[in-house]
Amino acid sequence: MAAGSLGAVVRAFKSATTKRINERQGTPGKQVWQRNYYDRVIRSDDELYRARRYILTNPERWSDSANS
Repeated sequence: MAAGSLGAVVRAFKSATTKRINERQGTPGKQVWQRNYYDRVIRSDDELYRARRYILTNPERWSDSANS
């Protein structure tokens, strides 16, 4: 993976945040992130609004699915 590429940046971010989360929670080696990510080009204000709304409400969906 080329240094500075989107994939390299995402990998570095996931690695650093996983380490910090696991240090704080005392869970060394625990998986935190999904294996891959999905990226897309946002082509309009409406798509940007929907993407932002998805990100903001996603944690609520996690708790809803845990109760199912």
